[in-house]
Amino acid sequence: MSRLLSRLPIDPYIAAIVAMVGLASLVPAHGTGAIAFGYATDAAIALLFFLHGARLQPKAALAGARNWRLHALVFASTFILFPLLGLLARAVAPGLLPAPLWTGVLLLCVLPSTVQSSIAFTSIARGNVAAAICAASASNLLGILLTPLLTGLLLRTQGGFSLHAIGDVVLQLLVPFVAGQLARPWLANWAGRNKTLVGAVDRGSILLVVYAAFSEGVTHGIWHQLDLSLFGILLLVNAALLGAVLAATAGIGRLLKFSREDRITAVFCGSKKSLASGLPMASVLFAGHPVGLIVLPLMLFHQIQLMACAALAKRYAAEAPPVSDRRLAAGAHRPEARFAARVTGANAA
Repeated sequence: MSRLLSRLPIDPYIAAIVAMVGLASLVPAHGTGAIAFGYATDAAIALLFFLHGARLQPKAALAGARNWRLHALVFASTFILFPLLGLLARAVAPGLLPAPLWTGVLLLCVLPSTVQSSIAFTSIARGNVAAAICAASASNLLGILLTPLLTGLLLRTQGGFSLHAIGDVVLQLLVPFVAGQLARPWLANWAGRNKTLVGAVDRGSILLVVYAAFSEGVTHGIWHQLDLSLFGILLLVNAALLGAVLAATAGIGRLLKFSREDRITAVFCGSKKSLASGLPMASVLFAGHPVGLIVLPLMLFHQIQLMACAALAKRYAAEAPPVSDRRLAAGAHRPEARFAARVTGANAA
C-alpha cells in the first residue's frame, strides 16, 4: 500500500487537505462549534508561527549573502514579478474569475517562497544549495512583513482587505514568530530531535485552518459559486503564472550570465509560494470574508508547483555535467557550503 501511495501523482499532504475540504463540505462547523474552531484556529496559527521562529536560523538569511545578484533576482521574482503578473492578468481579463478568486490569486502572488521544497528541489537539480537556503529563508523572514503590506497595497480599493488586518498579523503571526526566535537557544535542539512531532503540529495546524476556512465558506454557499469550468480556468491561470515565472527566472539568469548552479537556485526559489505561510495569513488578513474561495488558488498552485518542479529538477539533474573531485573539495571549504551542509542534512545530499 505504501508503494502505491508513493506513486500517486498527488502529494499525500495535499490529499489530506482535500480530505479536510470534503469534511468541511459534508460536516461544516456551525454555531458554537464554529466559534470554538475559530479560537482553536487562532491558537494553532500562533503555535505554527512560534515553531517557524524556533526553527528558522537567522544566519541562513545572511550566509552566502555576497551573491547579491542572485538574491536580488529571487526577491524581485517573489515580491515584484509575481504581483505584476497577477495584476496584469486581472486587468486583461477581469471577468475571467469572480472577485474572491482574483483576490486569492493576488494573495498568492505576494506570498514568500517556500523553504523546504525550494532547498530540496535545488539539491536534486544540483544547484547552489547554500544560496537556496539564504534566499528561501530571507524570503520567509521578509514575507511576514511584506505580504500584509503588499496585500493592502494591491487590494485596498477592492474591499477585500482592511489595513486593520496588519495589526492582527502583528499580534497573531509576528509576535509568536519573534517569540520563537527568542526561544531558539532552548528549543532549536529539541525541535531538531523531534522533527516528526513538530511536522505533525505544523501540518495539523494547516489542516485545522483549511477545515475552519471551508466550513465558513460552505455556510456561505461557496460551492454554488464554483463550477467545473471555473475550476479549470483557475488551474490554467495558476499554470500560466508558474510557467511565466519559471521562464522569466531562467531567462534572466542566463542574461545575467549566472552559473548553472545559480540559475537553478533562481528558478526554484523564485517560483515557489508557501502554503504553510499563505493559509494562516489568509485566515488572519481576510477574517470575515469568503476565505475558502480566497485560499483555493494557493492550494491549487501548491500542487502544480510541486509536480512541475519535481519534473524540472529531475531534468536538470539528468543534464548536469560531471563535477570533478577537485571542484567539490574546493566548494566544500567555502563558509556558505559548510553552513548548507549543517542546515540541510539529508536534503543537501
